[in-house]
Amino acid sequence: MKKIIAFLLVLTMVSMNAQHTISGTFSPSKDYTWVIAYKVMPSSQVYIADSKIEEGKFTLKMPPNASPGTYRLVYAVPQEEYNFDVLYNGKEDVVVNFNAQDGATYTQSKDNQLLTNYFLEINALQKQIIDFYTSNSSNKSELASLYTKLNNKQAKYENESNGLLSNNFIKANKPYIAKSYESVYDYVKKKKENYFTYLDYKNIQLQASSFLTDKTINYVFTSLPLNKISKDATEKIVQKNIQEVTSKLNGVSDNYKFLLYYDLWLYAAGITYNKTSDYIYKNHLKNLGNTTNNQQLVKEVETHTRLRFGAKAPEIKWNNNKNSLSSLAPSENYVIVFWSSSCSHCLEELPLLHSALKTVKNIKVLAVGLEDREEDWKQESKKLNGFTHALSLGKWDSEYANLYNISSTPTYFILDKDKRIVAKPETYKSVMEYFKKK
Repeated sequence: MKKIIAFLLVLTMVSMNAQHTISGTFSPSKDYTWVIAYKVMPSSQVYIADSKIEEGKFTLKMPPNASPGTYRLVYAVPQEEYNFDVLYNGKEDVVVNFNAQDGATYTQSKDNQLLTNYFLEINALQKQIIDFYTSNSSNKSELASLYTKLNNKQAKYENESNGLLSNNFIKANKPYIAKSYESVYDYVKKKKENYFTYLDYKNIQLQASSFLTDKTINYVFTSLPLNKISKDATEKIVQKNIQEVTSKLNGVSDNYKFLLYYDLWLYAAGITYNKTSDYIYKNHLKNLGNTTNNQQLVKEVETHTRLRFGAKAPEIKWNNNKNSLSSLAPSENYVIVFWSSSCSHCLEELPLLHSALKTVKNIKVLAVGLEDREEDWKQESKKLNGFTHALSLGKWDSEYANLYNISSTPTYFILDKDKRIVAKPETYKSVMEYFKKK
C-alpha cells in the first residue's frame, strides 16, 4: 500500500511539473530562422528558451518550472520591433501560427484563443458604436442594442476566462458602456473620464506585458477634443493626460514608472511632440533615471534632445576658445563634418565634398578633426582650404565626439542660418542632394 501511495505521489509531482511547449509556424518560411522566448517581467525580460525554425516550423521546450505569465517571442532584430507576446499558464501546450501581415493566430491554447477572440469581437463592437456616431444616426434603439451587445460580450468573456491569465487583461480592458443615449460629445467625454475604471497599474500580470503601455499611449495621445486644434494646444492636452496617468501610479515601483514614461517619451519623440518629450524628461525621466540606475537611457534621451531636428547645434570652440561655431560669420547654411586624418574613407570623401561645394553659394563648412595627434591633422586639413578647421583631441573620447554622439567618420550635420540642425546626411552625396533640392 505504501508503495502505491508513493507511486501516486510521484505521478502527482510529475504532472504538476510537466514540461509543455510553445510551437507552431512562421510564414513565409524563408524569412525566418530562429525564435527566442523571453519571460516578460514588470521591468525587464529574462531568456527562457530558443528554437531553430526549420521549413517554417519551431518548437520551444518550456522549462518545467516556467512560471505562468507573458512570454515574448523574438524572431528578428531589432528585438524591440520584431516580436509578439504569448500567454503561457504552465498547464497547456501553445500552438501559434505567425505571419507579418496577420500577426499571431492560435490553434491550441484556451488562454490565447480567448484573449485573441475577445479583442477581435470587442473592438468590432466598439467600431460599430463609433460608426453610429460618425453616420449622424438618430436611431436610439440601434445604439442601445449595440451597448447591450457590448455589455453581454464583455460579461461572456470575463466568465469564460475566469481563473485564466487572460482574465486579467479582459477585465482590465472593459470599455465604457453608456446606460442611456448620449450625444457624441458626451460619449467621448465619459469614455475619457472612465478610461481607468478597471485599469490597475499595480497588477503584476498587466505590468509584465505590453498591455499597460499600449493602453497608456492610447489614452495619452488620442484622448483629445473632437474639434481640430493646433499642435501647441494638442500638446498641452497630451501633457494633462500624462498628469492623469501619473495620478494613477501611486504604489507602483519606480522601475516600472521609469519604463512607462520612457515609452511615452519614445512615442512623443517619434511624432516630434518636442514640448511633450521635454516635459516627460524634466518631470519624470531625469529624476527616476537616477533612483532606478537608468542613467544610460537618460543619457540617450539627452543626446536625442540635443541633436534632434530643430535643435540649436551644440557649441563648438577651438583655437584655445578664441573661435566658436556660434561666432561664425552669417550664412544661409552651415555644414559640420566630423572626420579624422587617420580615416581612409574621410581622406577619400572630404576632397570630393570640398570640390562639390564650390558650386554652391552661401554655405560655410566647419570640419572638426577627431584626432589622437595634431601633426597628421595639420597636414591633411591644409588640403581643404576654404573649410573652417577645428581640432578635437582624444578622438572617440574627445569632447565633441561625445557632445555630438559620433560613432563613425565622416559624420555630417547641416544647419540653417540660425545654426539649427535641419539634416543629418550619411554621405557627401547626400549633403549635395540636400542643397540641390533647396
